[in-house]
Amino acid sequence: MKIQIATIVVASAANVTPVQKVIQLMNGMLEKGKEEKHEEQVQFAAYKTWCDDTATEKTRAIKEDNEQIDSLEAVIGKCEADIAKLTKEIAQLDEDISVYEGDLKAATKVRKMEHEDYLATHKDMTESIDATAGA
Repeated sequence: MKIQIATIVVASAANVTPVQKVIQLMNGMLEKGKEEKHEEQVQFAAYKTWCDDTATEKTRAIKEDNEQIDSLEAVIGKCEADIAKLTKEIAQLDEDISVYEGDLKAATKVRKMEHEDYLATHKDMTESIDATAGA
């Protein structure tokens, strides 16, 4: 049986004309081209889907980042205003400290003089009391 099939195949191959052989080759190339085209279309569709998804994701990320930039710029503006306000307050407090330190030095000087006067008066009175008590 196998010999008969091989003989039929060889016989049918011998009956194929060169034009028919070219047509068979071209049909084979056509089928192969269609398969490759379909594979490329599937691959391109997957790539296009990935590109669309990535573009959507990047657009969303850019929008969120721009919103965050706007928010942070507002925070920066508020902080700069706070810095200016607090700098003025610090300058005022530094001035107050200078005044208070001057007042403290003046009061310390007055107290020192009053203490010296007190000690002199106390010594004088103690000597007077001692002299009165001794007389």
